Amino acid sequence: MPETDTATTPVGTPVAAVLATAVSALGGQQRDGQVQMATEVAEAMEEGRHLLVQAGTGTGKSLGYLVPAMLHDERVVVATATLALQHQLVERDLPRLVEAVKDVPGVDTSYAVLKGRSNYACLHRIRAGVPDDQGTLVDVPMGSMAEKVLELREWAEEEAEAGGSGERDNAPRHTDREWRQVSVNHRECLGGSKCPFGAECFAELAREKAHRSHLIVTNHSLLAIDAVEDVPMIPDYDTVVIDEAHELTARVTQAATDELGVSDIERAARRASRWTVEAAGDPAGDLEDAAQQLAEAFEATPPGRIDQVSTQLSDALVLVRDAARACLSAFPRESGGEGEPDAGRTQAKGMVQEVFANAERMAAGSQADVLWLGEARDRFPARLHVAPLQVWGPMRDKLLTDKTVVFTSATLMLGGEFGAVATSLGLKPTERVGHQVATTDADDALPWKGIDVGSPFDYGQQSILYVARHLPQPGRDGLGAAQLDEICDLVDALDGRTLGLFSSRRAAETAAEAVCTRLPHLTTLAQGDAQLPELAKQFVEDPHTCLFGTLSLWQGLDVPGDTCQLVIIDRIPFPRPDDPLMSARQRAADQAGGNGFMQVAATHAALLLAQGAGRLIRTTSDRGIVAVLDPRLETARYGRFLKASLPPMWSTTDPSLVRQALKRLGQSA
Repeated sequence: MPETDTATTPVGTPVAAVLATAVSALGGQQRDGQVQMATEVAEAMEEGRHLLVQAGTGTGKSLGYLVPAMLHDERVVVATATLALQHQLVERDLPRLVEAVKDVPGVDTSYAVLKGRSNYACLHRIRAGVPDDQGTLVDVPMGSMAEKVLELREWAEEEAEAGGSGERDNAPRHTDREWRQVSVNHRECLGGSKCPFGAECFAELAREKAHRSHLIVTNHSLLAIDAVEDVPMIPDYDTVVIDEAHELTARVTQAATDELGVSDIERAARRASRWTVEAAGDPAGDLEDAAQQLAEAFEATPPGRIDQVSTQLSDALVLVRDAARACLSAFPRESGGEGEPDAGRTQAKGMVQEVFANAERMAAGSQADVLWLGEARDRFPARLHVAPLQVWGPMRDKLLTDKTVVFTSATLMLGGEFGAVATSLGLKPTERVGHQVATTDADDALPWKGIDVGSPFDYGQQSILYVARHLPQPGRDGLGAAQLDEICDLVDALDGRTLGLFSSRRAAETAAEAVCTRLPHLTTLAQGDAQLPELAKQFVEDPHTCLFGTLSLWQGLDVPGDTCQLVIIDRIPFPRPDDPLMSARQRAADQAGGNGFMQVAATHAALLLAQGAGRLIRTTSDRGIVAVLDPRLETARYGRFLKASLPPMWSTTDPSLVRQALKRLGQSA
């Protein structure tokens, strides 16, 4: 471990000393892992070297990077994946840290939050109205939304009057559809200089504050758009700290994924018709005709990944692209006068521009992209999707080459090593500092260091990993009788206090129904019964409760204490074999001479397993069992890699031992 009293900031202040002051101000307890992390982060920032830090739950990693970031002599960006962490940083950690270091000479304590434009209420949309399908500004929407939209408008006006942020997270409870009535995306925005309400604009004020601030808190998606997609969104910065870094690849992929549906084109054509009526021909009508051609191509194309684009689909995409380009050219130029720009025109042109950009990308047929057609379901028609085959290349070229990056998470070592995650982020294992055959002397080398600062938890004493080796291997038909019997026996032994993490919504509902029927004295909740915060609240309030759900529970639930003493995982969470993007990445890894299964499928499963198991132990006093009902974790060759990615729990395959342990836990709770 580095000497904590030698790491200093550019103004000569020992990082460990400031950290100790901050921890005291926060009422916390300083931990060795936190001190090591802060020291290493400060050194990485000073040396301009990339750093991966695995910091277990309870380490206090937020302060471990915020203290050196606040003391660094250049602007630092902190990017998070979840709103919960962003809220914790801005509402709790940063204000107290600012108070703790305010008397340190030469330290700039200014900070700001920066989000995408659609996360802020738009005063122009609120005061001038929302364009209808013909581009005409209309007032309050009709129907059941009206009351909620009026409430959101009143809230936004109060925010403007009080100097508030106008951020969606602070707004009264609402749906996505309701929020769209009071917000705009970047294509629909008139622009700060053109908008009559630009001086009050929440998004513009947030950007101005960011330009004046030393530390900027944002999210992975905005960072990806700024750094990888080359759309300037964030003021110049020297270093970025990426918290919840295990999520970054997925968030960058999401930000770089586009989709196109027939209804998108038809709606854009209707909006454009009002503005292109004086153009030669009928450009809006041609765009609508192109939409029909695409609809026919969709009907002739099987759902799933498209390796070879058919002539019909290719021709339809080219037709949409060209019709959208002609439609854009047909929009009249804005007058150069002092009059207010027309919001309906801006929104209509933005919609056509989006159709053009997406159709152009899809028609290009780039080998760097994966194209697939989603399956039509119920009221949701088929949509065409395009995503990058890999994102490590753009991240390496456009982020890691220009900035110093600190990656941190409780889950960065998969199979006991940093290699898998580092590679997915754009770093090469041979560039790791101290590597026996390091290539860090090369001109294009990006040296990096990986450290595990441990955890304050004693997993071997606090938790048991139980693999139900005696169960049959899971099949495609969902949970079988043996798995349902096992679930009910485990839940019954503990008398509730169970979080069930399932690979599909159907499996979660099947398990919930079985427990509800066989153990009616317990409260059994299934994801979808209510909003996640409400389900979590019920789960915490009643110890005799089971909560069963899917992916958002694997990663987004924090329930310390006796509430959760059993985590059940129904099967190893490999990606679906028909997942278009994952299967394409796995094939590409095989073709490059690697092991696609281990590099893609097993790495994906290891990450989710570690996140799921991490729901169990959240404090030093927590006790419990993680039960994996998939015997492959014990019997398959890749099982060792997956188990090495989990916290170091005491492991067993003995069902009777586990049931006895659960009964003791239930009696002592």
